[in-house]
Order: sequence, then structure tokens, then C-alpha cells
Amino acid sequence: MAAKHAIGIDIGGTGIKGAVVDLASGELVTDRIKLATPDGGEPDDIVATTKELLGKIDQSEGDLAIGVCFPAVVKNGRTMSAANVSKKWIGLEAEKLFEKELGRDIHFVNDADAAGYAETRFGAAKDVKGVVLLTTLGTGIGSALINDGVLVPNTELGHLELDGHDAEKKAAYSAMEREDLDWKHWGKRLQKYYSHLEMLFTPDLFVVGGGVSKHYEDFFPFLDLNTKIVPAVHRNNAGILGAAALAIDLLEAASPASDT
Repeated sequence: MAAKHAIGIDIGGTGIKGAVVDLASGELVTDRIKLATPDGGEPDDIVATTKELLGKIDQSEGDLAIGVCFPAVVKNGRTMSAANVSKKWIGLEAEKLFEKELGRDIHFVNDADAAGYAETRFGAAKDVKGVVLLTTLGTGIGSALINDGVLVPNTELGHLELDGHDAEKKAAYSAMEREDLDWKHWGKRLQKYYSHLEMLFTPDLFVVGGGVSKHYEDFFPFLDLNTKIVPAVHRNNAGILGAAALAIDLLEAASPASDT
């Protein structure tokens, strides 16, 4: 029988948050707990804060599966990059470190991949056939590539080169704030970025996440694309939902089929 609930934990540059997730509905079944990310983002400090957070999440159901998402390329449980956290994460066997300190098996995944998976399971990309590209517009640009519901991990499409720069340097929401752009001028930069993604991937759907997605009506009108583009449904909770769902789905996929 498929598990009903799992714990999702979303580690970010400024906050670490988590809750128990209902895997049928995609809803949080406990309060979402949030603690500040320790200054400097050092591995031992973040693991300690995650352990503290886990202790605050209602675990009356027993030892639930745990998914953790993190702002880095994640390869076989190892963090291969570091965004807004200490460079000590680069090359670190992060999944093993968390498992040792938490005393629990976990599944460790990139944060944008978790958000994309959440939208596929529970949100704007649910039941969408073909290629879906989720982009999170924030400090940088995170991305998730999904084909027929299957996640292709670690795409890092915010680092595509446009006009001699990483795309996120010009098109992330932080660029709009830093350069004091209005919606129209930021929209022109997004147009160039999304047109480039269209040329490379010919997607069937764009999903736009990140906090700015709640203002989609202010910048979507400045985009003229061949691909349908929609705002994400699960903004602040996307990482929690996706991390929890991936932890269970990958666990069940790896388990021997039950006798029928």
C-alpha cells in the first residue's frame, strides 16, 4: 500500500522550513515550521538546525519518510554546487551527513527539482503530457525539466548564456530589484530568456514559480511566446511538497513489487 504521509524539508539561503505532507492531496497536515538558516550556511550548522526543525514537526504517526531539498546540484546524494550557502557544500556527501546526524534515511534533492515535481504531482503541471519547464524567479533562476511526468534532474537553466552573461544575472527577479526595472523592461528580459528556452526545448508548458509568481498578471502580458505559460500553484510550500513526494515515490520505485 502506498504511503499516505511523508515529511518535506526545504532548506534555503535564508530559511529552513518543513511539515508533514498528505501525498494524496498535496496539502500540509501539520503546521509549517520555519527556522532561520544559520549565518554563513555551513554544513554542520545547517544540519543542526534541520535536526532542531525535525524535532518541532508533529511526528505522532511515527517514523515517516523524509525528503530534503537544497539549493545545489545534487548527484547521488552529493552536493556539487552551492547557492547562497557555504562553499563547503561543494563535493560534500550531504545525504550521508544528514542521515548520520538525523539518525534517519532521507532523500536529498535540488530545490527547483522539488518545486517542479510538486507542480507535476499537485499543481499547475498535473496530468500535462510532454515537456514541462518550471522556472523559479528569485535571487537566481532555478529550473526543473519534466517529460511526461518524469523529472530530469539538475538542469540549472538559469546558467544558460545570454548576451555573454548567465541568464539569471539579467532575468532573475533580483536583477529587476537591483536595477530598479519596471515590469515592462523586466518583461523584455524574460521574453529573451523564455524565447531561448523555447528554441532549445520546444516545451509544452512553462510554469513560473518563486515569490514573484503571485504578481504574474503584472509581467505575463509582456511575454509573447508560442508556449502556454502559467504561474505555479504551490509557491512557499513547493519545496516541502516536492521533497516529500520524491522521497516516497523513489522509495516505492526502488522496492520490489508487492505480490498481487
